[in-house]
Amino acid sequence: MRLIICILLPWLGFFTIGRPFAAIICLILQITLIGWLPAMIWAVYALSQYKTDQKIAKILKEQNRGI
Repeated sequence: MRLIICILLPWLGFFTIGRPFAAIICLILQITLIGWLPAMIWAVYALSQYKTDQKIAKILKEQNRGI
């Protein structure tokens, strides 16, 4: 669902992953028609980084339980 949001409304995608300052910058970029494509790419990239960070945090949490 977040991926669809990042493609259609890139600035809203940043709000869903907890990055409001980046969302405002992305909204300004998206206002221009030419800037919409880079805003979309940036939002999808940020979403993939967010998912990677969540996986790493989960693995580290599981490792700390084992110690």
